[in-house]
Amino acid sequence: MATTAEYNLGEFTFPRGWLMVARASDVTGAPTALRMLGRELVIYRGESGRIVLLDAYCPHMQAHLAAEQTSGAAAQRIEGDSIRCPYHSWRFGPDGKCDHIPYFDGNIPPAAKVRAYPVEERFGCVFAWHDPEEGAPDYALPALPEWEDPLWMRGEYDDLGTLNVHPQEILDNLVDTRHFGPIHGQKLAYFDSVFDGPIGKQISGGGHETLTSERGVLDVDAFYTGPGILIARYSGETDAVQIICHTPKEDGVTQVWHSIVTRALHSPPTAEDAELRDQYHAAGLAAFSQDFAIWRTKGPAFNILRLPTDGPFHRSRAWYKQFYNPRHKAAEFQARANGVHHTSGMAPAPHLQAAE
Repeated sequence: MATTAEYNLGEFTFPRGWLMVARASDVTGAPTALRMLGRELVIYRGESGRIVLLDAYCPHMQAHLAAEQTSGAAAQRIEGDSIRCPYHSWRFGPDGKCDHIPYFDGNIPPAAKVRAYPVEERFGCVFAWHDPEEGAPDYALPALPEWEDPLWMRGEYDDLGTLNVHPQEILDNLVDTRHFGPIHGQKLAYFDSVFDGPIGKQISGGGHETLTSERGVLDVDAFYTGPGILIARYSGETDAVQIICHTPKEDGVTQVWHSIVTRALHSPPTAEDAELRDQYHAAGLAAFSQDFAIWRTKGPAFNILRLPTDGPFHRSRAWYKQFYNPRHKAAEFQARANGVHHTSGMAPAPHLQAAE
């Protein structure tokens, strides 16, 4: 299990950015313990429907806010969008500040607070903004209009559990031109890497064993928004969008989720469309599992013995460092990665002009 420090990524152990912490369907009105980003957290859905994510330990006596309260006198734990500690019933608002102590009428101490995380519920996921400097979000979540389109068939999210690998190894896939044949049975027709601020993109196309279009090419536009949200759009028998999210659970341990939505071929969608979505989901999950088999067994690649005909790993790793360093340094790392980068020996994307 390799750590952030061993990859020499930067000052922070865990990255700044929007990161998935749960499937939206798993968050209820009951407080739930959550371990993510090396921290104990509590997550719940308030009475307004708002999802709240807080550090878990009450500052009073360090009780876990999601701990079970078994006495018959147990009051309602969630009040509005606030939560009561099960130990002494201190109540904390969604901003993390204690706003009521049932046995104390004086001024509540300013230290009576827990860290609250900005949270967004989007396309079936719960994303939290994590920043070691505790600053406000400095980029937006990606748009996924297909999720709300009635002509697109939603898929369930696979909770794929944890990998004992650092997310750096997963991120490397974005520019790894030469693994597609051996791992995925795909012969690439073109491939380019594009970086622009917090966005890292792969534009590729080629023949595939299972997913192709009428002209025999599966066109893929895959992009990271920040360090852990990958959305890949495929043009084949029908259009599909694959969603892969990964978040550090511990330093060197990564939690992964996966889903696919597909465009229906009929309006309104039919059972045939649902079956096609299931086929795409199974094929996408199978392809992703091929990567898992490598990640689970490989050693950590602290330094890649990069060939000129490999993908631009040096660009993607420079890009990734922006999230592990203070935000005032982000532009420095972006400048080392920004632009269109072509892999030597590989045809460029038809609509892009690659920069060396």
